[in-house]
Amino acid sequence: MQDNIAKVVQRGENLEQLNTKAEDLSASSMQFKKGASDVRKAMWWKDMKMKLILGGVIVLIIIVIILSVVFTSHK
Repeated sequence: MQDNIAKVVQRGENLEQLNTKAEDLSASSMQFKKGASDVRKAMWWKDMKMKLILGGVIVLIIIVIILSVVFTSHK
C-alpha cells in the first residue's frame, strides 16, 4: 500500500515537471515566433531597399541613354 502511495506521489511530481517543461517550451516558442517575425520583416525591408536602389539605377541609366540620343540627334 505504501509502495502504491509512493508511486502515485512520484507520478504527480512527474506530471508537475512535465507541465513546467511544457510551459517553458510554450514560452520559448513564442519568443522564437517573435524573433522569426522580426527577422522576416528586417529581411523584407532589406530586399525592398535593394529593389528600389536597383530600380533607381535602371531609371537613371535609361534617362542618360534618352538624353544622349536626344542631344546627338539635334546636331
